[in-house]
Formats: sequence, structure tokens, C-alpha cells
Amino acid sequence: MVQLADESVNWFGDWSLSGSFTTIDLIAAATGALNGALLARRPSHYRNYTIVGVLLMAVLGGISGSVTRDLLVNEVPAALMNPAYIVFSLVAGIVGYLIAFKPGQLFREGLFELVTSASLAWFAIVGAQKGIRVGLPMIGVLLLAVVASTAGRYLIDLTSGVPPKLFVRGEWYVGTALLAAVVWVICDAAGLNVWVCAGIAFVVAYTTRVVAMYRGWEEPLPKEPPGVHQRDDGRPRLGPKLKGKSEQELRALGLLPEEHPDTDEGKPRNDRNDRR
Repeated sequence: MVQLADESVNWFGDWSLSGSFTTIDLIAAATGALNGALLARRPSHYRNYTIVGVLLMAVLGGISGSVTRDLLVNEVPAALMNPAYIVFSLVAGIVGYLIAFKPGQLFREGLFELVTSASLAWFAIVGAQKGIRVGLPMIGVLLLAVVASTAGRYLIDLTSGVPPKLFVRGEWYVGTALLAAVVWVICDAAGLNVWVCAGIAFVVAYTTRVVAMYRGWEEPLPKEPPGVHQRDDGRPRLGPKLKGKSEQELRALGLLPEEHPDTDEGKPRNDRNDRR
């Protein structure tokens, strides 16, 4: 016979903002949710999402990493026990919804990329921290960190019908998560304070990815057969994105003026011939 628990409903959950792991995890959730809201408004991912849809994308970006991480180590997800995770995600989602576009309806691509870099690093740090806490071997710690940092983006990409970011060419997306995890593990093994470990790992990983975006360093593609040339997608570097001069972004938004308006095959019309 199945016995039902006598526990009453816990209406407000176990609110907690303190504790090194919880605080860092909430920072990761907030940056992930902000990233999710911005991503839902990005021209490459926008699919006529409603305001509720954007906020749900923010929640996906905010808690998917921590939920997946905790389930993999056979724990009740902290994001479901502590209401602060969802509240922080919703607040960050509202912020992302409000600031996604600059005046003139230009998407804040530079801000989005910077928030993505921050989210990757924070989720990788708490993933590595959780792996060490439960006694995983090094390879398990690194895998947990990568899964935690990419789960939210993976779900949002699939929902939007876009190839998941971690599988396609980019500025060391998975590499950033791995780097943050490795640096955190090394600092932790050296006996440094938790916040010192997190700070060093974040700065190293975040700086590396931002520099990679400025310099155009990308993960290598497979070697092509003779005579086959890989297509250059023309992705602009971070510098033009921050300055709001990304031609690709303007074209995607329909804001790029026609190159030859009122012309015939690219040549100006001859008014004198028209009058004849």
C-alpha cells in the first residue's frame, strides 16, 4: 500500500540568498535568465514570442543549468526548492525584455554577447563546485560544468528552431566553460577561498572569451575534402557589435538601406532619356 506523506504544503519554499554556493548559483541564474530573455528577442531566435514567452525563455535560461546539474548528481534541484531562483530569473527576464533594443530598434548584440560570456563562466563554476562536492572524478567534474553552462542555451536554441550553439562554429563557447571549470578546480585544490576561486575562474574565462570575440578566434571546423571550401558566415566581431555597426545585424532587422535605390541594374537613371 502506498502511504501518503503527512507533510503540509510548503507555500513559500526554503528562501535562501546566503552561502557561497547558493549566492554564486543565484548569480549564474540571474545572468542566464538575462541572457535567455535577450536571446528570445534576438532576430535570429525571435519567433513571435509573447511577453510571457520571453519570460519563460528567461526562466529556461536561468534554471535549466542548475536543474540539469542537480538531477545528474541525483539531488532535488535547488531551483525548485528555493523560490529565489525563479524570482531572480523572472526579474532578470523583465530587465532583458526592456533593454533588448537600442533607440532605433537596433538589437543590443554587444550586450548580449557579454552577458553570454558571463553566464557561461558562472554556470561552469557552480557546476565544477557541485562536482567536487559530490566526489566526481575530474572528467565528471568538467562534464558537469559544461552541461550546466550550456543546458539553458541548448533548450532555447531547440525551441527557436536554431542549431544549438555548443555544436556550431563560435568563439570558444564550450571552451570557455571548460576553462572556467579547470581554473576553479586548480584554485580550489590550492586551498584558496571559495570566492577567490570563483573570482579568478570568472575573470580568466570571461576575459578569454571577450578577447576571442574581439579577435575573431573561433573553434576549428573539420578539415574539408580537396576542392571543398567552407562557407564564411560573415559573423561580425565584438567591436562592431558594441559600436552598433554590425551590417549583418542591420540586414537581419531590415534596417539596412537599399544599395541602389531608384536605379536600373545598379546604374542611375538618365532623366533626359526619360523625357524623350
